[in-house]
Amino acid sequence: MVSVRALISSGFVAVMVLVGFGVPAGAATIDTIARQAILVDANTNTVLFEKAADQRMPTSSMSKVMTAYMVFEALREKRLTLEDTLPVSEHAWRTQGSKMFVELGGRIKVEDLIRGMIIQSGNDASIVLAEGLGGSEEAFAKKMTERAHALGMKDSNFVNATGWPDENHYSSCRDLSTLARALIFSFPEFYHYDAEREFTYHGIKQGNRNPLLYRNMGVDGLKTGHTDIAGYGLIASALRDGRRLILVINGLPTMQARADEPARLIEWGFREFSAYTLLKPGEGVDRLPVWLGQAPDVAAVTGGGLTVTMAQEERRGLKVTMQAQVPLPAPIVKGQTVGKLVITAPGFVTREVPLIAAEDVARLGFFGRLGAAAHHAVFGSPAK
Repeated sequence: MVSVRALISSGFVAVMVLVGFGVPAGAATIDTIARQAILVDANTNTVLFEKAADQRMPTSSMSKVMTAYMVFEALREKRLTLEDTLPVSEHAWRTQGSKMFVELGGRIKVEDLIRGMIIQSGNDASIVLAEGLGGSEEAFAKKMTERAHALGMKDSNFVNATGWPDENHYSSCRDLSTLARALIFSFPEFYHYDAEREFTYHGIKQGNRNPLLYRNMGVDGLKTGHTDIAGYGLIASALRDGRRLILVINGLPTMQARADEPARLIEWGFREFSAYTLLKPGEGVDRLPVWLGQAPDVAAVTGGGLTVTMAQEERRGLKVTMQAQVPLPAPIVKGQTVGKLVITAPGFVTREVPLIAAEDVARLGFFGRLGAAAHHAVFGSPAK
């Protein structure tokens, strides 16, 4: 762990512009033959590489990650259980493309449908789940779009549960990375389905179409996609030594390219970037002076700790500056923003992280304020 106190220099300023993570890392570079791509360090939400990441694109079967998110949410909220069975409509049975091979008029267990959708990429399984939750695939797709927008997926619109081609059905690599991160972190109890390599339903065994699951590189999800217009795509996530990377890539020319190009980008991300923990959760940064408070100062913390992801060459020039407008006027409420840390390095996109008060500091009473004012008038500094 890098000691943040060894890096911090104090700068007391009045401007308090506070932003979070999710901005690109700076120095290392790479390219890809894909039309669109984004590689993200999921732990710090740092973009390591992007290419046309906000370009709207057909998502093909990668859309099923959104369908899975909706199903997992229903399971979490107990609107559905894994043991429930759902009916197979003629619409689901007749659907084309990849299939689980459901039986017309039958009822299928939800857990089997989840595996059929994720592992076998079954369009039929996806529609059965959509109709079971939304009443119709169209109604479910509207809910998919609403939920996507609530997650911050501003460049996404869904008109079906499968990714079947439609000019009004689209997303972007950035949006799909947001979705993948939300699914992995929100539903760890269900994410294991994405890592399963095969599923047999009614004697028909099909393998997971994610080619990276069969390579020893820590990949544990999520979903492939392909249409003639979109090309070959993949949402992949890999976990190594506690670090998780998420890659979304689309517009590749062949299945082999879908196997090789994502592997190359993920390996590059793990090799060229490292995560540096500057502060553990709850660890104090410094104590800031307080004016007219019942305590002379207050502990400033980041709340959830502080870890940054950066290229190795950027780390050599890492600098952390604390900025706050001091003394802070009492009263101060625990959790109140009291300053910020500014993280800089050569070639690194500047990060700013809010500092919050770790405790309450009440305001002095009338006579205490009077004494503090007199002390300031005589000695020119706040009373300690």
